[in-house]
Amino acid sequence: MLRFENQPSYSLGQRSPSHKEAGDGGNVTLVSQSTLGEINRGRVLQALYDHGPKSRAELARLAGVNRTTITGIVQPMIEEGLLVEFDAVPSDFKGGKPARPIYFNPEAPMLGAVLLLPGRIQTCLVTLSGEIKALTRAEFDPYGDRDVFLAILKDTLSATLSQARQAPFGIGIASGGMIDSDNGVILAVNLAPVLSGLPLVDILQRDFSLPVVIDHHPRALLVGDRWFGPGRGQQTFAAIYTGEVLGGAFYIDGRVYRGLAGSGGELGHTVVQIDGELCNCGKHGCWETVAALPWLRREAACLGMANSEGVTCARLVKEAAEGSKAADDLLDRYTRNVAFGILNLQQTLSLNSYLLHGDIAGGGADAAERVRQHVESLVRKRPNQEISITVNGIGEGHTALRGAAGLVLSSHLKLVI
Repeated sequence: MLRFENQPSYSLGQRSPSHKEAGDGGNVTLVSQSTLGEINRGRVLQALYDHGPKSRAELARLAGVNRTTITGIVQPMIEEGLLVEFDAVPSDFKGGKPARPIYFNPEAPMLGAVLLLPGRIQTCLVTLSGEIKALTRAEFDPYGDRDVFLAILKDTLSATLSQARQAPFGIGIASGGMIDSDNGVILAVNLAPVLSGLPLVDILQRDFSLPVVIDHHPRALLVGDRWFGPGRGQQTFAAIYTGEVLGGAFYIDGRVYRGLAGSGGELGHTVVQIDGELCNCGKHGCWETVAALPWLRREAACLGMANSEGVTCARLVKEAAEGSKAADDLLDRYTRNVAFGILNLQQTLSLNSYLLHGDIAGGGADAAERVRQHVESLVRKRPNQEISITVNGIGEGHTALRGAAGLVLSSHLKLVI
């Protein structure tokens, strides 16, 4: 088993408890100097993720920190090898001095990432700038023996981590099912019972001697969007995933919403049809029962479509464009069903921006536009309110892996998300 013993400490700043002093009228919470430094580091790093390589002066402006202190923020990270300062480039302004852009060091330690879905494992290394390296894949029996599954997972992860030149910052896991993100346990996966009740974080931390963090697959997609994808720079949006199941996650006012022990965001099991079809969770009328692939393929079979078991949103878009009325009608119903759940989110949280993943994203701009039109026709809009519904064109697997890496960034590198 691959282990990283005596790994070097590459922290972007340790968390410090707030200092409290008694004063007139009660306790007053003061921000310590170390905590303030951590906050400033986080702002600078977030500016780099949102805007790419920037000079010290540009970083000071974007991060909202004093230009006289920016060197004190970035220089330690350059000396630690986290950031690197490149050769000077001409200024965008006439007569301006050439500036040296700063960005993430390609030689810095990487981030381990695991995508765990029923029957499938993907592991990789992710650079701080989001490049995926050492991608390894494996399969497992979702109804099989737990020890066999763990052996496959550890072998797959070892094959990836062995290609790292130095100990990664940690390992992030994006997993399907119900996840207790606080305690690192996979609570239940209906389509892969072998994973249910598995304390995976403790197991991998013990075997690999690295920090490990886990979260729900749709939340990892959201984090991947925020750090490395079309969610960069956004302060509020949602990620929606459709496939064999349906899920989603929220990013609200600059933070991922998780709820108690990661229980928030079980969107697939919100009810959109009272007394509707029985869901595999035991309830009736869940959003998942009318807006995921099993529903789509059953409806295709009822319509007598050829190879209905292989119907996808992408196929419906293609056949509708070729003149198939059956495909066009089914596509319209499918996108309307997806829109109903988004409608409830919009009415409740007014997120305004939604990024589609999975099967519905396979339908591209056509499917996204149909979803948007259905939402627009159903929602009660405020004046000047615009609703954006787009697809993430990066691909689900890479986005989830980048999101798993982003979990490490936010948890163990002290970046707030």
